[in-house]
Amino acid sequence: MERTKSSMIDDLRALITDAEELLRATAEQAGPRAQEARARAEESLRSARERLEGAGRELDAQVREHPWAAVGVAAGIGLVIGILLGRK
Repeated sequence: MERTKSSMIDDLRALITDAEELLRATAEQAGPRAQEARARAEESLRSARERLEGAGRELDAQVREHPWAAVGVAAGIGLVIGILLGRK
């Protein structure tokens, strides 16, 4: 469970970093609409990064506080996925 959470957080961080690089690469694009869209995207990325970091800390605290509940949730999710995949 810890490895999956860490992997997901790493993937989201990489996505945010790539989006930020894309915004920097297109910074020279002219036009007020492009600049407005870039400003909104930058704000959204900043907000997403803050929420991701906060969610990661919160999830880590919850798992440490209730490890058996986390194991149960992970087992339940695995069971549901296994049933769904087994139906095909």
